[in-house]
Formats: sequence, structure tokens, C-alpha cells
Amino acid sequence: MRGYRSLLAALVMVFMLFACNVQDHFIYFPDKKRPSDQCLAEAHLAFWKPYEENYHGLIDTRAIENPKGTIIVFHGNAGKATDREFYTGMFRPFGYRVILAEYPGYGGRPGKPGERSFLSAGREVLHLAFNEYGPPIYLVGESLGCGVATWLAGHTSVVEGMILFTPWDTLSSVAGEKTSSLIAGLVLKDQYDSIANLRTYNKRLAIVGAEHDGIIPVGHARSLYDSYAGQKRMWTLPQAGHNDWPYFLDSIKVKEIVDFLAGL
Repeated sequence: MRGYRSLLAALVMVFMLFACNVQDHFIYFPDKKRPSDQCLAEAHLAFWKPYEENYHGLIDTRAIENPKGTIIVFHGNAGKATDREFYTGMFRPFGYRVILAEYPGYGGRPGKPGERSFLSAGREVLHLAFNEYGPPIYLVGESLGCGVATWLAGHTSVVEGMILFTPWDTLSSVAGEKTSSLIAGLVLKDQYDSIANLRTYNKRLAIVGAEHDGIIPVGHARSLYDSYAGQKRMWTLPQAGHNDWPYFLDSIKVKEIVDFLAGL
């Protein structure tokens, strides 16, 4: 009996390791290369809060006089923060300081990708930004980054508003569409449950979905929107897909979103 239990325990451990590897293979696609100084200069970005060889994100270097607030961006599952320089051009014209948070295992940062490490890093970024710049702090989530942003908003009291681009309701619901609910339940160790995260959040929520999103169908964004009981607005971008939606978001819509976030 003891040998049987040992064998069973070993098989369970092997399966768990296999499941974790399978999950990570399908969820995380980091660009692990640290951005060069030249790349940052061309994008008007600088390392934010560096500690020895580590850093917490990137910040727009173009000065803003009397910023209206600080926007922290949590990007999607692929690439790295420097790929999202377009967010600085999106929000800076409206008077906001922009920080592009970076994840462990991405952009030359040490660590391993995963929900636990992302949430821990996100909490630290939020804490540092609030201590340095004060309120108001707004969060932006993109795709998987929405799971990080909603968790932070639901587990802290300093987030004044949030914008979610192409979000899901829960990771398991998306994975269940791609495979089956049973397989998704067995393989997924990371949850990124934005519906649950938002139950303890009561500030303004803006959701932007892409009508032709083939990766996270827009129905998941609508499901998340419907589940939220607070002040909310949703924009759906016609013809836009999961990766090209920024091309369909003009300055008029951005102004509508930031005005809503600021309560104007």
C-alpha cells in the first residue's frame, strides 16, 4: 500500500509539472531581451525604478506640466513593454503621465512568467507609483494584462479608474472554448478571473472590445461588462481584431474614455 501511494504521488507530481508546462507554453510568449538605450531613446522612454539590473517598467520621458494623474499600463501576454509605446502617444496628449509596467521574465527582467509573479510585481509597481506621484492612479489592462489590472483594483484602495482593452471574463472560459472545460480545468493553474476580481472594486470601469477579435471573442468583454455593478461604459471597435485594435481607436474615442474615467 505504501508503494502504491508513493507511485500515485509521483504520478500526480509528474502530471502537475506537465500541466504547468503545457499552460505556460500556450499562455506566455515573452520577449526576454532587455531594451537597449537606443531603443528607449527613440521611443522617448526610460527605465522606471531600476534596482541594480532590474527595473519595474518604462516611463514616458516627455515632460508634462501638472499631470492630471498617472496611468499604469499592464500589457498582454506577448512581447515586452517597449512594444506598447503607443500608449504614451494615446494618453499623454490628454495630460496623463504614463508608466508601462513590465513583467518578470519579460524585457530582460529576472523571474518566471506566471499569475503569482505578475500580481506581485504589479502590486509593487502600483505601490511605488502611488508613493512617488500620489493620486489619482488609473490602470490600463490589455488582454492578459486585464487580469492583472482587475486583481490590483480589487485588492487595493488607490485605483481611481480602469480601462480594459480586449479583456476576458475568466481565462478558463476562453480556454474552454479553445479546447474543453474539462481539459482547461486540468491544465490551467493560473486563473486571471476578472469577474471575481471586480466584485470588490467600485470605481469607474471602461471596457473596449474588438468586434472581430478571433483570439478573445468580444463576447467575453461583454460578459465582464454585464457582471460589473459599478459605473461603467463599453466601446466596441467595428472591424478591429485582437492585435490591430489600436488602429481603430481615434483621438475622439480616447477622449471619451479618459473623460469618462475622470468623471467629466
